[in-house]
Amino acid sequence: MAKHATKARTDVGHILVQVQEDLKELKENLSQITIQTDGKTLDIQSLETAIRRTEIGLKRQAAEYLNSINRQVLTLPAVEYKDLPAGHSLADTIPANSKIIKKHESYPSLRKKYQGPRLGNAPQHTSPGIQHKMAMDVKILRDPTHPKNRNLINENYGLRFPIIRNALPEIPSQKLAKGTTISPIAILPPANRQDPSLLPPFVSEKDARKGILSLTERGLIPQGSELTLNPSPVQHKLAIMHDCQEKYKKPPPEIYGSYPQKSYYVVISESSPEEPKPLDRLTSKPPLNRGTVTPAPSVMTTSSMKDYNAAQRLLDKEIVPYDFHEPKEFQVVPLHQPLKFPRAYYVTIFSGTLDYTARDFQAFKQRYQSYWKHIFTFLEYLAMKLRKYDVPVAIVEGEKLAKISVVSDLDSQPTWEKLLPALQNKDLVEDIVMRPGQQYKGPDGMVIAATKIQAIWRQYLGRTKYLASLRQKWAAGVIAISWLMHAQMSRVKKTLKQSRQRHLENFRSRAKHLAANWNCIKASRRTIIHIPSLGYARWLRSTVPDIDTQQNLQMGRLCEIKDDNVDVIYICPLWIGEDVTQYYMKLLGLQESVKSGKPEAMVDMTNRLKVITPEATIHFTTHHLCLATHLKYSPQAIKRIKNLIEGKPAYIVGGLLHQDDLAVADMLNVPILGPEPEVAHLYSTKSGSKRIFTSASVPMPPGEYDIYRRQQMREVLIQLIIENLEIKRWLFKVDTEFGGRGTAYFDVTHLPCYHQTLMEFKKVGPTIWLKSKWMQEPAEIKMAKELPGVLAEHAQPVNQEIFPTWEKFLKMFLCQGGVVEAYPPSDSVTNLTVDMLIEPTGEISMVSCGDQIHSTSPLECWGTTVPQCSVEPSNLHSMCVKIAEACKCRGMIGFFSIDLVTFIHPHTMEQQVWATDLDLAYSNQLAMTQLMLFISHGNLACEANTFEVPPKLNEKKRRLRRHEVAKEVQTQTQLPFVKRYGVLSTQLKHGNLSMVHYSVLFKIFKAHGIGFDIKERQGTVFILHEGNKRDRLGMVTIGEDLQGALLTFARNLSVIHQEITAPNVQWENNFQAAIQDIETILGVTIANKSQEANSILPSELMI
Repeated sequence: MAKHATKARTDVGHILVQVQEDLKELKENLSQITIQTDGKTLDIQSLETAIRRTEIGLKRQAAEYLNSINRQVLTLPAVEYKDLPAGHSLADTIPANSKIIKKHESYPSLRKKYQGPRLGNAPQHTSPGIQHKMAMDVKILRDPTHPKNRNLINENYGLRFPIIRNALPEIPSQKLAKGTTISPIAILPPANRQDPSLLPPFVSEKDARKGILSLTERGLIPQGSELTLNPSPVQHKLAIMHDCQEKYKKPPPEIYGSYPQKSYYVVISESSPEEPKPLDRLTSKPPLNRGTVTPAPSVMTTSSMKDYNAAQRLLDKEIVPYDFHEPKEFQVVPLHQPLKFPRAYYVTIFSGTLDYTARDFQAFKQRYQSYWKHIFTFLEYLAMKLRKYDVPVAIVEGEKLAKISVVSDLDSQPTWEKLLPALQNKDLVEDIVMRPGQQYKGPDGMVIAATKIQAIWRQYLGRTKYLASLRQKWAAGVIAISWLMHAQMSRVKKTLKQSRQRHLENFRSRAKHLAANWNCIKASRRTIIHIPSLGYARWLRSTVPDIDTQQNLQMGRLCEIKDDNVDVIYICPLWIGEDVTQYYMKLLGLQESVKSGKPEAMVDMTNRLKVITPEATIHFTTHHLCLATHLKYSPQAIKRIKNLIEGKPAYIVGGLLHQDDLAVADMLNVPILGPEPEVAHLYSTKSGSKRIFTSASVPMPPGEYDIYRRQQMREVLIQLIIENLEIKRWLFKVDTEFGGRGTAYFDVTHLPCYHQTLMEFKKVGPTIWLKSKWMQEPAEIKMAKELPGVLAEHAQPVNQEIFPTWEKFLKMFLCQGGVVEAYPPSDSVTNLTVDMLIEPTGEISMVSCGDQIHSTSPLECWGTTVPQCSVEPSNLHSMCVKIAEACKCRGMIGFFSIDLVTFIHPHTMEQQVWATDLDLAYSNQLAMTQLMLFISHGNLACEANTFEVPPKLNEKKRRLRRHEVAKEVQTQTQLPFVKRYGVLSTQLKHGNLSMVHYSVLFKIFKAHGIGFDIKERQGTVFILHEGNKRDRLGMVTIGEDLQGALLTFARNLSVIHQEITAPNVQWENNFQAAIQDIETILGVTIANKSQEANSILPSELMI
């Protein structure tokens, strides 16, 4: 019976093949016949279409029948189509919306090899050996990459597959190697390991083949070596610029393998499934040329199909992983040349689970078998991450995953930023994993959440304890550092205190020695070291603009070499240029010319005059240090001074003394002609000077000092106003300020109750008013209410640059302390400055005196006229001597200056002189007086208020006439001295001076006749204040009378201003204000001369 079944199956197969051949022959015959019926041509094309449809159906039924009955795959030959135009394909004959759907059917198992017809007595059961062989054959058939797969299919089913060239290299079989498989490699010799400075050993060619990394790890190449690869492994290449819309184009389907030319291959469209359409909608295009159309076999497993359907429902879009090759639509496309397409390996992960038996996974594993362990570990980590985040489906691109796994390290726990590029549906996965709390929705979400909560809580507890311990540690560190700093600061302070105490003791001992030998030192040759230092507090020096230029305003000290026994060492805070040095050397070289009256008698003063600039001024440019501090930290300058004064009597004449002045004196081992620094700072304040004036019993303006509280200031001011109603302006002065900087004023006329109070005062008179406190009480109450608001509105600081508002001035006033004093009740007020000298022996002398000249404000001085002509000389001398005696009682010696004010009282019509300020330092007026006395070879008698110079030398004139018998000699009687007057200023400022070189400036002076006449001992001399801005100038004019000296000074200012000022550029200057003030003084001088002609005492002359 089996024989008959086999025969029947064979007959059916032959019958089907014969039917297909008959249809083919019929089709060829019909294409050559043209039938006409009733004059109409029979439509053969419709018949051909019906035959082709029958052929396709028969072919499918035959294949299914044979496959199910014979368990063989039979491929029927394709019907050949002739007369096909070039470029025509089968797709042209099928509508675009038509699809040939291949149903998914279950095929019989291929586990058993077809054995052909069996005999009736053949055994029904196979032996174990045959079963093992059949199992191996089935395994080979399931593996299309196996080398015996093609032969086995050909032997069992009679199919010959096309040869597909696999781009993957064959992986050789790996055998277990025993023992050492590599030869020993060279390492760094022991000598080089012990001494890295030795030359590296020679590198053989064999070692070089190991690579640079191997050579570096073995030490043959030093770690810090710079390696240059030639040729470079990085090759530059032009980048391809793709179209912006290209990324949205759907990539063409992938077809693997190569086919012969003029053949057809099947393209499987992966579009969304649609309902099959009838096949009778074929167009009537010409038939195709012959070829072979073979449907691609399906390799989709049952699990892959389920996964695909789940993914399709989830994404609602087409997903084409590696395993999904279920054909939806067939298109026959001609191939004109062999093509090779890259193969992508897709691994689908559902709910974080990998299917290790899936074909796509096995193919991916086979492709990267050489380093599969690392890739598999990375893939499992990715699956774990997906499972943790409850991602339903993720499609992994094998090639991208392999690349990422190579450059990534699992020890560093790759993040989603590194993992997502390996996914084809990364947008969907990224949207899922980025949802808040998604990591807790996985299978172990509850455990992970609980672990996370516990970890955060433990982290919080640990962090809290750590921060507490950290704060304690920080506090302990701060306490320790603070204690160490405190201990170090205490030691430094103790050392500094001891050092300063030692300096002070040495200063006192040297002062005693100076006092004991002063007369001897004055009579012998000596060296004077001038240090014009402004030893104010650091915060005060920081507010002084151009502090170095301010300390260099006393260049006139150089002129003390007029005494032949004096050598001068001048410490300059600025580096002096060559042109300025030459100017001073020529100016001081006129000493013999001034004495003899002969301009050609010049001498060299280089040996007697030295100007030294401390090198520390370069390094401490922004620290606002005084000159004494700069010198203290300049060892080269100290060493040079020591060499210059070695073996000679010397002493220091400073400015406002500082603690560093004592340190410099201790380094040089020379005395200082001046008071102790603490004494100088104490009595140079406004309150300190009031104490000196009070103890000297000299007239002072009504006022109060040592004011530190706002309420105290108001109470004092109200009491002073009530007791001195005739005074209309009151001044506020900060204790520590100088030069009129810390001064403000207030006019009582702004008080609403002032006029009513003044009327009551005039009614009762000053005697009753001062004794009747009950009369003053209503006025005090009213002023107490009105004064705060009036002060805030009408009180004005003098220097608006330092104190722009009254509030800022009041804050400084109450912080540093100050005084409140009256301004003279007169419209004509003259300020005086008198310079005094207390010698170490206690002798007191007046060395300079002059009337102040004011420009922008009556409370700021810019120059003086010498000698003073405002106060009776005897009264002025007695007042100044009293003040000097009070200073001497407090241990003060050296130079100091006194500021006074004089006016005519409006009620008594008598001249009054008030002492207003005291400055225990070498003043600018005294320095300019030294220059005036040097250039004129004169003498300033302050007790008589006269400035005397030697008269002009006699000139003998001889007239020779032949008709005269005798010679007549005319002589001129000489006076013992000639009076002169000088105008001095160091505060001339003009911004355009910095734009003119000194040589050009002196040419301008010469062109306008500005100079000094040595014979007449009158004219103009300039002081150059070398500075960073070079916008300041000092000037001295000497004339026969005060009016002539003032005119000369004003003319010089006018000439300089016109020559250096451009019409369209106006820089800051005080030249014009000075000229206006001089014009005012000249008017007063002319009026005084007219009064002098009417026998008015000179003491009543006022400027």
